[in-house]
Amino acid sequence: MRVLSLVCTLSPSPKPSSSMHLAHQAGEEFRKLGAQVETVRVVDHDVHPGVGLDMGEGDAWPALREKMLAADILLLATPIWLGHPSSVCQRVLERLDAELSEQDAQGRLLTYGKVAAVVVVGNEDGAHKVSADLFQGLNDVGFTLAPGAVTYWVGEAMQGTDYQDLDTTPEAVASTTHTLAVNTVHLARLLNERPYPAS
Repeated sequence: MRVLSLVCTLSPSPKPSSSMHLAHQAGEEFRKLGAQVETVRVVDHDVHPGVGLDMGEGDAWPALREKMLAADILLLATPIWLGHPSSVCQRVLERLDAELSEQDAQGRLLTYGKVAAVVVVGNEDGAHKVSADLFQGLNDVGFTLAPGAVTYWVGEAMQGTDYQDLDTTPEAVASTTHTLAVNTVHLARLLNERPYPAS
């Protein structure tokens, strides 16, 4: 079982990132279930704007897409900015739009059979709205979602605490992150054994 975690923080490496922190915690839960996890901070790569598979010279998306196609699970992590997913996350969704034109020999999207999950962090409310946006976009381009396919943390409104600065992980977040991993891996295994029918 292979997991690709695309972290859509606006902060390039090695700057600390709450999105990266919670994505790493989710990755540890996946590893406990025997999955291999690769984490990519998208902002460190020159992903060009557009909705094509390859937007030309220097575009980093084709290499990231190959990693996505090789994975069973896509974990998409984003901060909340102004009540929305980050611009980096939106760009990933826009690039995934090209998958709507790609099919296998049986007429299925290449993303069929792949499972997606979401990580959201912020210091304002909005995790349900952001996860709903991502769920719809990921499902539109062919990914399947398990129950409990999001883990999130949002701090008190109008305060400056970041998730990465907490002394301990809240039990509710730890439990939700564990459930995300268990259900997502379970669904991915089922789909590996019983693929979707020809379209």
